[in-house]
Amino acid sequence: MKLHSTATQQYQTITAYEKDSVEINAIMYRHSLIVLPESKPVTWTATSFDMLGSADFEQIEATVPDVVILGTGNKQRFVHPRLTASLAAKRIGVECMDNKAACRTYNILMAEGRKVALALIMESE
Repeated sequence: MKLHSTATQQYQTITAYEKDSVEINAIMYRHSLIVLPESKPVTWTATSFDMLGSADFEQIEATVPDVVILGTGNKQRFVHPRLTASLAAKRIGVECMDNKAACRTYNILMAEGRKVALALIMESE
């Protein structure tokens, strides 16, 4: 799905997404990433939802967001609270949704000026 351009071009904006990829500012990615509005996307260590561990969330925590949008792949799944406990202790919210919804939600929050981190798990099914 292609998304429309907005006045947020100076930020890392999701410009398209497919089942196995995401396009950020017209650059295609096919691996798991952490995306923040004001810095280039970074490779995320998470390779699958079932293999998520506390180290994966430590990588997100290091970005110091206010809220994390966790893209859980092609379907919505919910992460065990023990994995996000360190984020919750720092009052960082975590919302789980499928990747398509996560991309749309990230763009909305980013456009509102929120300090949001998008963590996308790209799995091959």
